[in-house]
Amino acid sequence: MKKIIFLFIAGPLLWAGCGQSNRQTADEGIRFAGPKLDLLFVGNSYTYVNDLPQMFVQLALSGHHLATAEMIAPGGWTLAQHANSKETLEKIAGKKWDDVILQDQSVEPSLEKSRAEEMFPAVRYLNYAVRHAGARPLLYMTWGRQKGLAEEGFKDFDSMQAQLTEGYMEIAKELNLSVVPVGEAWKAVLAKDPGLNLWQGDGSHPTLEGTYLAACVFYASLYQKSPEGLEFPAGIPPAEARDLQTMAAQTVLTDRTRWNIP
Repeated sequence: MKKIIFLFIAGPLLWAGCGQSNRQTADEGIRFAGPKLDLLFVGNSYTYVNDLPQMFVQLALSGHHLATAEMIAPGGWTLAQHANSKETLEKIAGKKWDDVILQDQSVEPSLEKSRAEEMFPAVRYLNYAVRHAGARPLLYMTWGRQKGLAEEGFKDFDSMQAQLTEGYMEIAKELNLSVVPVGEAWKAVLAKDPGLNLWQGDGSHPTLEGTYLAACVFYASLYQKSPEGLEFPAGIPPAEARDLQTMAAQTVLTDRTRWNIP
């Protein structure tokens, strides 16, 4: 696979809800809540599709928080590849980040052999590199495939998600890492509304709604606040946006101990 490095700094999006007034007041000396967060996302297409870092930054702004986000996310990459990448390690060490978000390939954490031989050693190494650079490592728990993965024994989304969750939580407990439980939020949303369109046609990558749900989970995890009532991309119906905000908040804030969120 050709190696492509995506580096991203957030810019403006067309958003609905209360976002316009927030963007206007941001230039007028608005008082922001807490210090600015500088984030680095280390992952792959589950991070760069729909620009999750940008979406999070805009959501944070609508909640009166300042954040910047960059990413290094070649398509299909595993954390093992990142752990062996000079570019990734230099990016981690090259700036004073607050948090470095680690997202593995979409299948590997669900497979016991793969996570033991590839994912866990990579997370251990990246955990060391991130902490050595003075930042906090976080694990970005992704979601299962829409129809599961029959060739690996997963008959549906729920069975695959259960193993993804187990994989992320096992290494998180070992290393005392916080987990951003995006996959579990997908599970909660689909239990409430099975017809909501979170996957693209490939049954793997997120729609705009799926990425917005992820951004809401990051907001609740990083700020320990609900994203309910904040702005949302103009392509999402308001009622759906409210449901995504609510389920993200419930997933994170009612079970912070499980996700090791301080």
